[in-house]
Amino acid sequence: MELKHYAFMIRKRLWLIVAVVIMSCSLSATYSYWYAKPEYEASAKLLVGQVKDSGGLMSSLDLNLINSNIQLIKTYKEIIKTPRIMQIVAEEYPQLNQSAGQLAGKVTVTSVNDTQVMSVTARDSSFESAARIVNAVSAVFSNEIPKLLQVDNVSILNQADPGANAAPVAPNAKLNIVMAFVLSLLAGLGLAFLLEYLDDTIKTEEDVMDTLGLPVLTVIPKFKGSEVVPSGGNNRHTKQIPAAGHVGRESNVSIDA
Repeated sequence: MELKHYAFMIRKRLWLIVAVVIMSCSLSATYSYWYAKPEYEASAKLLVGQVKDSGGLMSSLDLNLINSNIQLIKTYKEIIKTPRIMQIVAEEYPQLNQSAGQLAGKVTVTSVNDTQVMSVTARDSSFESAARIVNAVSAVFSNEIPKLLQVDNVSILNQADPGANAAPVAPNAKLNIVMAFVLSLLAGLGLAFLLEYLDDTIKTEEDVMDTLGLPVLTVIPKFKGSEVVPSGGNNRHTKQIPAAGHVGRESNVSIDA
């Protein structure tokens, strides 16, 4: 019974739910395709740890040293975004036209689990600018680490190519529209249930019985315009309705309009 009641409420206010969904999806698509500024990402890879060569042959790897370097990456991820590093980048690369705070807000640092590789990523309104930022941050960081920790174990594995033809990573119009659809659908359903909950008017026989606890004895029918027919002999109109009685009777009741 509860499921039927919920289905009735949804059916009753289906127009409201559809209107909310259409409006939200339209606004999301309009913003994503016409107003949102595209953003690009560029990344560079840093290798933490050095492998020594002896006589042209690679020496055996020290697993303890590798594990130590992997743990050290957590410290490097915090150091690379500090004002000290970003301030040096801003001073040594004035052509970027970025302050230390702006650089810190555009750069993110990640690492792949159980590897000695760090990924430095920058996001900006153009791919060329993002590539120049990430290359500058990587170069300054690899040069400053020996001064900070007295250990030279960071090298640049690869840099971003400023001339590459990259696609924007944001906005993701399709994802935005899907999210707008889901959220607006939930909002429309919630609004429909709220309006139904706040509506305390009596509309059906069931409402009368539930509210007053009394049985319904009769119902006044609602007439359509097609049921109004002119009475013969004058300009007055009458509505012809079936009389309450036994099934199959042909008698009608005329109500003067």
